[in-house]
Amino acid sequence: MTYTIGCVVGPPGPHPSRPRPLSTSVLRLIWDEEHISRADIARRLEVSRSTVSEIVDALLPTRLVAEAGVGASSGGRRPIVLKFQYDAFSLLGVDVGASHVSVVLTDLRGRVRAWQHQEFPVHRDADGTRQLIARLCDACLAMIDVDAAPLLGIGVALPSPMDPRHPERVSRLAMVNWDGRHGLEALRAQYDVPVLLDNDANLGALAEHWWGAARGLSDFTFIKIATGIGAGHFIGGRIYRGAGGVAGEIGHVTIDVHGHPCICGNRGCLTTYVGSQELVTRAKELAPEYPSSDFAAGEITTNSLEAAAKAGDPLASRVVHEAAEHIGAVIAGMLNLLNPAAVILGGGLPKLREQVLVPIRETVLRRTFVSAVASSEIHVSTLGDRAIAIGAATLVLDAVLQDPKSLLPTQAPSP
Repeated sequence: MTYTIGCVVGPPGPHPSRPRPLSTSVLRLIWDEEHISRADIARRLEVSRSTVSEIVDALLPTRLVAEAGVGASSGGRRPIVLKFQYDAFSLLGVDVGASHVSVVLTDLRGRVRAWQHQEFPVHRDADGTRQLIARLCDACLAMIDVDAAPLLGIGVALPSPMDPRHPERVSRLAMVNWDGRHGLEALRAQYDVPVLLDNDANLGALAEHWWGAARGLSDFTFIKIATGIGAGHFIGGRIYRGAGGVAGEIGHVTIDVHGHPCICGNRGCLTTYVGSQELVTRAKELAPEYPSSDFAAGEITTNSLEAAAKAGDPLASRVVHEAAEHIGAVIAGMLNLLNPAAVILGGGLPKLREQVLVPIRETVLRRTFVSAVASSEIHVSTLGDRAIAIGAATLVLDAVLQDPKSLLPTQAPSP
């Protein structure tokens, strides 16, 4: 199976009810343990040593796995220890937001080796965004020795629902002026590696699951709060996308049926109360009520709103508190419906932490069954602004560990 630009959601992974292929289990165990012998692999997976040796022999030429010397003896011949070579290849993760592009370069352990970020009018300039993605990818690659750690693949997070049935399409409402297509096919040709794409909130969830606040959790939700609002749901250990890839669009849950018009055609969606520009608009509406506010006297932007709220400005604090209550109401409905173990908040607003978390938690307590609340924790992302880009790189890593032949070059370069 080959995962290319045509596979929007990347590798599906084994269904929870089905066992992994044995070769995948062996590779993942070596990745998990960092150093392990063939005998220990056979013991842990309850298979014969000859079977493990056959699988390992097939993995050694990929450069993902290497023999790292002789280990301690437990009574017999000293075993040869295997190690996963995290520095053997590099991965690029691209976060395309509504008003920025971020690119991260990681090794095969998710460690950040390079980072580039630039504000950019993504919605208005599709061609410029595509060119910027390539420039930032080049800038990251220039910071490492590509010969020593060749690029293995590129993951891209887009601020749009992604339909696996139509992998080339993006939402015309979510990505205005993109003509309904992402147009990123050139990335594969330019870098000669597979390119995997998914929705940004889904990849934020993937990053938290592998590296962040949701490690070890099979059921949780990641919510990105930015220009728009979206959620990535993990259910049973897998990203849940729904039948058409639009699961998680909580920004279009109705808060007030008579509320402000939304780009989706409805009224009173959560996005019309909590999106970045809507918070600025609300602050300007309330400014006459706070004539003594230094914040109201200056230019009101999303950055100045966050800074003023952090400093305790009453106008900014009110705007943030109202937004948190709206978010809490939607989270409460989600908890009643799905009962995840945790809700992880990412994006700009959650940086304010307690100013956001306290009213969200209070609203959730008022609006949910006690049993649902008791088993669900609400946290701020531990990965910060890099979560979604790291998740995009992790999408490629996940594909490598599931089926290395699908992404590795036909002839792996010599060390």
